[in-house]
Amino acid sequence: MTPDTDRPTTDITEATEAHTGPNNLDGPGTLDRPGTSRRLDIIEYTDPLCPWAWGSEPVFRRLRAALSGDDRVRWRRAYCILFDHDDDPAPDPAAETAWYARYVEDISAHTHAPRALRLSRVAASSWPASLVAKAAEAQGAEVADRVLRRLRESVFVLGEPADTAESALAAVSGVPGLDAERLAADAASAEVLTRVRADHAEARRPVAEVLSVHGGDSPHPGAAKETPDGQLRYALPTLLVRTASGHRVVPGWRPYGEYVAAVTELSRAPLPAPPPLSPATALTRYRTLTDPERTHLTGAAPWPPPGAVRRDTANGPLWLHPDEAAAHPATASSPPARSR
Repeated sequence: MTPDTDRPTTDITEATEAHTGPNNLDGPGTLDRPGTSRRLDIIEYTDPLCPWAWGSEPVFRRLRAALSGDDRVRWRRAYCILFDHDDDPAPDPAAETAWYARYVEDISAHTHAPRALRLSRVAASSWPASLVAKAAEAQGAEVADRVLRRLRESVFVLGEPADTAESALAAVSGVPGLDAERLAADAASAEVLTRVRADHAEARRPVAEVLSVHGGDSPHPGAAKETPDGQLRYALPTLLVRTASGHRVVPGWRPYGEYVAAVTELSRAPLPAPPPLSPATALTRYRTLTDPERTHLTGAAPWPPPGAVRRDTANGPLWLHPDEAAAHPATASSPPARSR
């Protein structure tokens, strides 16, 4: 099925007339109202299988590193369901897959993110991966980050989207610290389903600023998208930054500086640049890194670190920590090529 992010947005004014209205995030009774004037809420509207979200990982990892240790910050991911259950099936799945592979190729040309050598199919649904990603949050932020990363890599490295419960759980097998039995039970629970449904609904109440967006030179400026049922939702990814006194939104594909500006403006304090990590430290911390990510996180340090395992894709390598390579599906089918 074709995801609703790819639908044309020329009728967005007409769709807005039927919309119930954008979120008034600074009014009473809104979601995620900060508990104190010091708190900084960041909501990342995303989907595990979104190519623009995958391409934004370098700047988001860098931003999260810059904000780490700041006890004012609460970062939450809302899973927006790019591929929905009720989307119309493609009349010609092979043709749709070929079209979508070209679409991902065009995006990766802008983001420089890896893409699979061969895409087996277009994802049938984002629900299974989103349920697994949401369920992983109960096992801590580090586990949740690594689970989400594996789900992204299922489609953009392996070319096999994690679009069933079985494939989503298989994709995250061997994640360090993960209780796989608990994850499977939680992902199938009514509680987690309710939370993802809430994310789905929240994403379809976008703030007014994203109804019309001018993104300068961005190939994906992030104006709200019309869904097949006539609603509007956030383009993916979108970052919403909030305090008790206001909010700023940074939609679509954006440079790192725009996120820094939004945080700085609301917090009224400069955001320090995260110190560059050594290559070995970066790979140990993140387990897998793309070339854009290691540039953002390690600067110009010589690369690769000793023991790094390289997995080639159609658009640059994925670098794996040797322990990650031992359990990662990307290296399960064939011996990985170690760096020289």
